[in-house]
Amino acid sequence: MKFIGFLLLFSCCAVLVKAQEKIPSQPQTGKNDTIREYLTVLNGELVPMIVTPEIKIVDVRIFKSQADREAYRRLKYNIYKVLPYAKFAAQRYDKLQRDLATTADRRRQKLMVDTCENQIKDLFKREVENLTISQGEILIKLIDRQTGNTSYEMVKELKGGLKAFMFQSLARIFGHDLKETYDPNEERDMEAILQEAGFYSNQN
Repeated sequence: MKFIGFLLLFSCCAVLVKAQEKIPSQPQTGKNDTIREYLTVLNGELVPMIVTPEIKIVDVRIFKSQADREAYRRLKYNIYKVLPYAKFAAQRYDKLQRDLATTADRRRQKLMVDTCENQIKDLFKREVENLTISQGEILIKLIDRQTGNTSYEMVKELKGGLKAFMFQSLARIFGHDLKETYDPNEERDMEAILQEAGFYSNQN
């Protein structure tokens, strides 16, 4: 048993020495080299490793017809029209979730929800009610894209199933579906326009 233990110890030492031999020497630095960077081994030498932001390579869009070009232009216009509202809804929803997590008081939580609801209602009365059906549909999809929840799920979570049902029924009258989800594979043009605008999903 002692022999086996000695053999294992000798093997570990040999591996450690061999591993140390493979580690290249540190690169030479000057007195002005004060920026710390990660190092990686390249061709047996230690070289700085810098992590750069993700770079997306896209091709030039080619349209089959002038009608397709016009449809894409209208889609882009509608997305840019509702984008501020989608951002506001997502940010306000995130803030509400953080606020609700700070207290277990049901009355205070209800007050927070009511305050959020009133702010969103004010926004809808001033701006969103004037959106077209197409713009409203895009807004519903963008809310799902950014929050990971459909508009119906958000209302149900915050105000209950009855309110969600009433909101859904009202939305149906205007040709909308609050349960509509966003699929980037099906909405490739929309996704390309959003990424071009720098509007990346929190759920990706």
